[in-house]
Amino acid sequence: MVETIVDEAPGLSVRRRWLVLVICASALFLVGLDATIVTVGLSHIGAGLGAEPGSLSWVVDAYTVVFASLLITSGALADRFGRRRVFQTGLVVFGAASLLCAAAGDLPVLIAGRALQGIGASMLSPVALAIVVNAMPDPKERAQAIGVWGAMFGLSMAAGPVVGGALITAFDWRAVFWVNAPVVLLALVLVAALVPESRGRRIRRIDLPGQLLLIVVLGLAVALLIEAPGLGWTSPVVLAGFGVLAVLVWVFVWVESRRREPLIDPGLFRVPSFTGAILGAVAVFVAFSMTLLMTTLFLQDAQGWAPLAAGAATLPMAFGATVFAPVSGFLVGRTGPQLPLLLAGTLILAGGLCLITLTGGMNVPALLMAYLLIGTGIGFANAPITNTAVSGLPPERAGVAGGTASTARQLGTAIGIALAGTLIAGVSPDRFAAASLPGWIIITACGGLLLAVGTLTRHREAAPA
Repeated sequence: MVETIVDEAPGLSVRRRWLVLVICASALFLVGLDATIVTVGLSHIGAGLGAEPGSLSWVVDAYTVVFASLLITSGALADRFGRRRVFQTGLVVFGAASLLCAAAGDLPVLIAGRALQGIGASMLSPVALAIVVNAMPDPKERAQAIGVWGAMFGLSMAAGPVVGGALITAFDWRAVFWVNAPVVLLALVLVAALVPESRGRRIRRIDLPGQLLLIVVLGLAVALLIEAPGLGWTSPVVLAGFGVLAVLVWVFVWVESRRREPLIDPGLFRVPSFTGAILGAVAVFVAFSMTLLMTTLFLQDAQGWAPLAAGAATLPMAFGATVFAPVSGFLVGRTGPQLPLLLAGTLILAGGLCLITLTGGMNVPALLMAYLLIGTGIGFANAPITNTAVSGLPPERAGVAGGTASTARQLGTAIGIALAGTLIAGVSPDRFAAASLPGWIIITACGGLLLAVGTLTRHREAAPA
């Protein structure tokens, strides 16, 4: 999300308002789906393109890094040039990129297509939410719509492996990209017919230096995590890379602290609740993405499960993330963010402990319980993280805070995928259990970090009046 003062759309009927929600939620479903749909197909993609296992993390992270980097700027562009126009542009870019991915003949082309998908996705997620908020001026109706919105995103992220597994089983890995085309075409027709144009009444300036630095910083950080195992963690190239990264982070903070309207305001990190929320967002999505990638590879490569079976096994995660997201929103409104954060941290920690038992051999009940616990934890985490990020801040800074939290979620996904690939890429089936143990420990530690954030969050902080 970005800082936006809503320019309400006049005169939309109830039916049309909810059709706008359905259209925008469908686009959001695509964005979340494409963040995870390829996880169950990475082995097939590698075999089909003759790619090294260590490079396959880029198939996921090329999408998430670009998506994370451009979220805030895309929202600002939509407020300036028109939300429907930018949303339509995002659909065209996303659809064209999906076709490029489906037709890719080698890994570099697929990675380029995934990065282009990330550009399109950045124009869909925050912009679609702004369209929905603009279309629903009634606070009660708007709250219901945002609840549906949150559940849809959780469902899409968790449903990716199931849909991907079904498509790969019925066709091949290219189908996970072909499937986007008809949805995008239908969305373009419906947007043109039903979605009103709107703009923000307060237009944020585009922070081009900050945007370029953020892309380089996030890209370099993820590249080091992915490529360091092959190059050697103590190799001169990797050590120099971390040195350059440290300098670039310092330059980014220095530049942003001097911008009148920074992309990410470093001053926000002086607010303890905001810093805790950002760390919590990263931790939740590190845990989520590592769980998804490592377990699907474990089931397929080490246990010999078919893609459809491996994807179907993640259904408890989809159930937990979808069902408990609105419950969390209700609790935040009634008691504040602390209780949902504590529940989320406890559940993710318990799920990580279940995964640790897999190092002793395959245990289907433990795996399914881990999926359910971690999915439910994710469902409980999102609402209080957003609430805590914007709590205690003046309204004019709430948009930047919310946008930073959204960026942190995608950054967590990218880091989790990179770490998972670092630990298990190319590992033989007989060594997978031992190689995966550090990953299960990291997931458990993410739950512990979220527990700490929840413990330090005031009980009634930012509960709506």
